[in-house]
Amino acid sequence: MVNLDEAKLLCDESRRELDMLFYFEHLEIDRRIARFIPKKFRASKLLEVLSKWQQGLQWNALYLENHDQPRIVSHFGAAKASASGFPDRYWERSAKMLAILLLTLRGTPFIFQGQEIGMTNFDFKSLEEVNDVESHSLNKLMKKLKIPGFLRWSWIKASSRDNARTPMQWDDTENAGFSKAKPWLGVNANYRHINYASQKSNTVSVLNFYKTLIKIRQKSEVLKYGEFLPVYADTRLMVYQRKLGDEVYTVGLNFSSREAKLPKEAAGLLPDSLVVSSADRKFVEGKLLPWEGVLS
Repeated sequence: MVNLDEAKLLCDESRRELDMLFYFEHLEIDRRIARFIPKKFRASKLLEVLSKWQQGLQWNALYLENHDQPRIVSHFGAAKASASGFPDRYWERSAKMLAILLLTLRGTPFIFQGQEIGMTNFDFKSLEEVNDVESHSLNKLMKKLKIPGFLRWSWIKASSRDNARTPMQWDDTENAGFSKAKPWLGVNANYRHINYASQKSNTVSVLNFYKTLIKIRQKSEVLKYGEFLPVYADTRLMVYQRKLGDEVYTVGLNFSSREAKLPKEAAGLLPDSLVVSSADRKFVEGKLLPWEGVLS
């Protein structure tokens, strides 16, 4: 893993090495050691890290998920794995909010398979269901360090790489429509409620929200090439702008299940009329709803 100074060298045009690169810092703001051992999430820390990279490099590789990371809607969002198979109350809204985050940054966005329908972490019951060799090695190490079993499992369950390696949830048939044969990993119990087929024709689904944002981004020079300007952040609320010439977009994100009143630093920058909202609202009215993301 490289730091920003090393990244600047690697992406220096005169060296003719890299046009962009993937960094991991933004996904580790609430972790003490890599993906494991959690600490409290703070939106202010996330904005600090994003600002550093957005302003430090001319172009970024943008991502929130990959094959080595937990599902973002279970990491930064409101979705927790559930044996019932039913998504959490704010699963959909937080998945859309995170889509706004990804698609309003400067760089090339990468969307990992299943992210576009809001796939969640796997509903593991025990370590025996985990294939990831890193997870098993970590469990052995933590056991030697006398870390209690329930704590080891809690950390591994939330952060194992297998969370993003389960079969794509295409529909509500056997094995989520991925294969008629038994897949290499289990299928999340929520596949009957979270799948591509059920979202394809649903105009307000996570899938179609991603499509809407991609269309907005494609037509906007500001969202593609504008400068990144941090405005405000606290433990749960984050506001930033994208600016190119006289044109400005403002983004507001609420990373919590509580309604957030907009501070004076941001209230005047978010007009009542919205371009898009993860809560399907047209007006801000001085506040962000739980897990709401807005673009204005």
